[in-house]
Amino acid sequence: MIPMVDLRQQHQRLKDDIERSIAEVFETTQFILGPNVQAFEQEVARYLGVKHALGCASGTDALHLALAAAGIGEGDEVITTPFTFIATAEAIRYVDAEPVFVDIHPDTFNIDVAQVENAIGPRTRAVLPVHLFGQPADMPDLLDLCQRHGLILIEDCAQSFGAAIGQRMTGSLGLAGAHSFFPSKNLGCYGDGGMVTTNDDDIAQQVRLLRNHGSEKRYHHDVIGYNSRLDEIQAAILRVKLRHIDEFNRERRRVAQSYSRQLSELGIMTPVEDDIGTHVYHQYTILTPHRERIMQALAAAEIACAIYYPIPLHQQKVFASSHGHQALPHCEHVAALCMSLPIHPELSEEQISDIVGVIATALEA
Repeated sequence: MIPMVDLRQQHQRLKDDIERSIAEVFETTQFILGPNVQAFEQEVARYLGVKHALGCASGTDALHLALAAAGIGEGDEVITTPFTFIATAEAIRYVDAEPVFVDIHPDTFNIDVAQVENAIGPRTRAVLPVHLFGQPADMPDLLDLCQRHGLILIEDCAQSFGAAIGQRMTGSLGLAGAHSFFPSKNLGCYGDGGMVTTNDDDIAQQVRLLRNHGSEKRYHHDVIGYNSRLDEIQAAILRVKLRHIDEFNRERRRVAQSYSRQLSELGIMTPVEDDIGTHVYHQYTILTPHRERIMQALAAAEIACAIYYPIPLHQQKVFASSHGHQALPHCEHVAALCMSLPIHPELSEEQISDIVGVIATALEA
């Protein structure tokens, strides 16, 4: 059996350090906003090159808190991609704003900057790009666009921890970045966890209030907030894993390069790396008209695979009333052909060759 992500193997490698860190939390009995959360926030801020890093309960909450802290609200429109997990658009609705979906680039699957500019209207307040599958979106052009039109830019970094554009990391480029530490992420905890990063002091202050019931000082509540705090135990685990993130991402790139080298001989469209940023391969996603045949063959060989994402957001029932008749041809084409193969730092060259071999046999059938 080859899983999509081998969390068991990774845990065995880090087990002693992680269990020691968890035991120390139990000894201190500080479980909420304790020293590990504070230390992890400082370590992430240094790693990403930002002034502020603020832990919260999930990546979805990070998006919600970032939008709320930026003042996005009722009557506002936020331009985003339909080819992403629903949390991106959910968070926009959480603040009573409206997502505006635009098409993706057919090669990178990231939001198309030209389509963003075409969609700007009188109610547009912000742009929310996703660094999809670990590939940075075209931030230089998006930042220029937002500056020219006076728009806020918030990054969805749920899949891109450790990705960079030049010397700047994703999550440090927009007004704020939203990160997820879901277990399968490049930097994942053992439950749910998230983080907002920003260089803006006012945004940081608002997130601190919003994540903790609108309170910075105990029993003093300045705004209506939420209960969205990164767990101390999860922070302890993440501190251990953060020390290995560059190695993890290098190994993901090794796996991706090996896949692409072997799959290119089979006529399959492999992931395209542009010259904008460094891809960290949260997912390795191919395009093929033979998706069902390949998935059946992989399943028979006990090799995991998945479709991210089979139904674009503009076609989801929840958005049908406002977006159901919208045509976004590149997004719809990719959704019909895409499939993701196992990728994680522990995947061996032998396993990669086995996976490619099953795919080759399926295509010959």
